[in-house]
Amino acid sequence: MTESPPDSLIPYDEIVQEALRAVVGRVLTQVATEGLPGNHHFYITFKTNAPGVSVPKSLRERFPDEMTIVLQNKYWDLKVTDSGFEVGLTFSQVPAHLEVPFSAVTAFADPAVDFALQFQAHMDEEQIREQEPAENDRPVATPAEDGSNVVTVDFGRKK
Repeated sequence: MTESPPDSLIPYDEIVQEALRAVVGRVLTQVATEGLPGNHHFYITFKTNAPGVSVPKSLRERFPDEMTIVLQNKYWDLKVTDSGFEVGLTFSQVPAHLEVPFSAVTAFADPAVDFALQFQAHMDEEQIREQEPAENDRPVATPAEDGSNVVTVDFGRKK
């Protein structure tokens, strides 16, 4: 007997994504007030065409779909709100101001401690239809064969 589970009336996927994005917000808030401790540094990947993202036109042309920034040595004016963050960075020796809502973030990593999170970008169906494939996109992930919606978080501690 192979019955599929009923559709959930509770949006578990959205709730989990929101909770994991809160981790990013909390970490960035701490760094904004106290600075980066030790060897910690972050790779933050986000959808450049997501609502609320503000990046210079030259960067949007260079990364029409997704880009990754590094917060390590040369960043300034990191500000964090409940809905996102803004930061100053240099690209090819040209300063830039970026504003990124947490809903646009697709990945967050701290290689100093082998910690990483991946997210689904929040985009409505019309935005998805209008989106053109970009050369810097990764292959699309496929759902688990068993149809489950299990989220795997690998903290990857070195042994």
